Amino acid sequence: MNTRICYFLGSILLLFLIPEIAKSQDFLKGSEVHGSMQADASYYLTDPGTGITDSTLDGKLIRMNAFTEVNYSLGNFTAGMRFEAYLPPLIGYDAQYNGLGVPYWYVNYKNDFIDITAGNFYEQFGYGMMLRTYQEWTLGYDNSLRGIRVKVMPVKGITFKGVYGVQRNYWEPFEDYNRGIVKGFDADFFLNDIFTSLNDAKVKLTLGGSFVSDYQQGSTKDIPYNGQILELKMPENVSNYGGRFNLNIGDFNWFTEYAHKINDPSARNNYIYKNGDGLFTNLSFSKPGLGISLMSKWIDNMSYKSDRSVTNNMVNINYLPSITKEHTYALASMYPYSTQPDGEVGISGTVTLHFRKNSALGGKTGLSVAANFSQVNGIKKTPVNDTTMVGQIGTAGYTSTFYGADNIVNYQDANLEVTKKFGKKWKGIFTYLYQTYNKDVVEGHAAGDYGTVYSQIGIADVAWNITKKHTLRWELQGLWTKQDKGNWVAGVIELTISPAWFISVMDQYNYGNSMSSERLNYYTLSAGYTNHTTRIALSYGRQREGIICVGGVCRFVPATNGLTLTVTSSF
Repeated sequence: MNTRICYFLGSILLLFLIPEIAKSQDFLKGSEVHGSMQADASYYLTDPGTGITDSTLDGKLIRMNAFTEVNYSLGNFTAGMRFEAYLPPLIGYDAQYNGLGVPYWYVNYKNDFIDITAGNFYEQFGYGMMLRTYQEWTLGYDNSLRGIRVKVMPVKGITFKGVYGVQRNYWEPFEDYNRGIVKGFDADFFLNDIFTSLNDAKVKLTLGGSFVSDYQQGSTKDIPYNGQILELKMPENVSNYGGRFNLNIGDFNWFTEYAHKINDPSARNNYIYKNGDGLFTNLSFSKPGLGISLMSKWIDNMSYKSDRSVTNNMVNINYLPSITKEHTYALASMYPYSTQPDGEVGISGTVTLHFRKNSALGGKTGLSVAANFSQVNGIKKTPVNDTTMVGQIGTAGYTSTFYGADNIVNYQDANLEVTKKFGKKWKGIFTYLYQTYNKDVVEGHAAGDYGTVYSQIGIADVAWNITKKHTLRWELQGLWTKQDKGNWVAGVIELTISPAWFISVMDQYNYGNSMSSERLNYYTLSAGYTNHTTRIALSYGRQREGIICVGGVCRFVPATNGLTLTVTSSF
C-alpha cells in the first residue's frame, strides 16, 4: 500500500472537514483533545547468578519503551497519531523496534450511515479467525493496517465493513512489498432489529460472514532443501473466509465461528500446500448465583500472515482464540499456553457459583467458588501417501479429520478458586491448580528435548482492610514439580494507601532446582504513586526468565536484574 495513497485518502477526508470548520467561528470551539502516554525505562545490572554479563547487555544498560498518543475530535471528525520511541527497546522486546517515529496516524469521519478511516486502524471481523488487527503493549505486538476502512450502516441491524491496507512490521516502510496487501469484507445482520416483528422476541439471533484476501507478490519462491534449491509455486492471493452466528435465548448464549483458508505455503508450516480450517464455539448460561461456560476449538493449519517468510508473532492477519484460563499469579502463570496454529483441538469448561450472605454455604459474608478445566491436544495428521512424510516441504502436507485429536497433550489445566470474606475487614482468595505443560510443543523445541512438565500449584491471597484507606495484602504461592527446574515458592506483601500510594515486596525462590547454583531468589521491591490519571511506579530486583502470554499470543522474557521506572498518564 503506497503511503501516497494514504495521504491522498486523508486529503479527501480533510475536504469533508473544511465545511465543518467553516461553520465554526472558532476552530477550537466544540473540539476535544484526548491522549495518553507511557514510558517504561530500565537500568540493567550484571548478575552472575542469572548469567547476565556485559556482553549479554551489549553495553546498553539504559533502555526505554515509550509512546504518546493524541486524538483530536471536532463534530463528526476525529484525527490522531501515536509517537513511539525504543531507545533501545527493553530486554525481551525485538531489537527490530530500535528507533523512534510515528508508526500510527489516522483521519476519521463518522455519522449514522458511514464510518470511514484513512491511515492506520485496528479492526476485527467476528471473533477474529479471519481478521484481527490490534496492539498489545506488554507483548510488543502491533499489526495495525495502514490504508482505508469503510463501515456502512444502511439500515438498523445491518453493518457492512471493508478494509484495504498493509500491516505494520516494526519500522519497515509501508511501501515495502515484502508484505502483502490485505483486503477484506465483513457483514453483520442482527435479525431482531431488521425485522420489526422480532424486536421484542426472547430469541435473539445475529448472523455474520467475512472474506479476507492477502495479495503478496511473487509467483515462485526458492527454498533450500536437503542441499538443493526447490522452486515452489506460490499462490499470490490467499483467501480466508467463513461465517458465524450468535444465538441468545434467555439465560443461554451460543456463539460459533468457522473459518476456511486456502492453501498457504509459508515458513510457518514448512511450505506445505494444505487448506486450513478453524472452528470456535462457546456455549454459556448465566443467572444470579450461577455461571457456566463451555468452549471448544479446532485449529488446522491456520497460520495466516501478510509475509509468508515471517515465523514470529508479527504480521498475523487473523487471531486464533485461546480457551485456556489466563492466570495472573506468578507461579500459576509460569507455564502458560501458546496457541499452536499448525494444529490443535481443545475443550474448556468453567462453573462459577456464588452463595449468598446468610445462606447455608455462604455464611454471614457469602462465598464464591469457580472451577475451571481445559485441555488442548495436537491434531491427528496422516501422510497423504506412502512415500510422503507428514509436513514434507512442497507437498499437500498431510490429511486430517474434523476434530481428530492425537494422543499428545499440549496443555491441561484443572483449577479451583474459592473467594471468601471473613468479616468486614478480611478477604481471602484460595486457589489450587494441576497443570500439564508440554514444553517441547508449546515452546517449539525438538521432541524429547525437555518433555512434559506436571505441576501442582497452591495459592493463598489474603487482604486486610486496616482502615478505609489502608489495605495490607499477603500472598503465598507454591509450585511442586519433578520436571524442568523443580519446586518454587513465592511470597508477596503489599501495602496500599488509597488513593495514591502502594509499596510491595515480592520474592520467588527456586528451591527445588536440581542444580544448587541455580537455586536463586528472584526478589522485587516496588513502590508507586497515583495522582488523578498519572501513575508513577519504581521497582528494583531480579526477573526470572519465562514466557508471558496475552490471549494465547506469547513472547519470551529473559532473566534481568535492575531498576525500572514506569510512568503512565492520560488527558
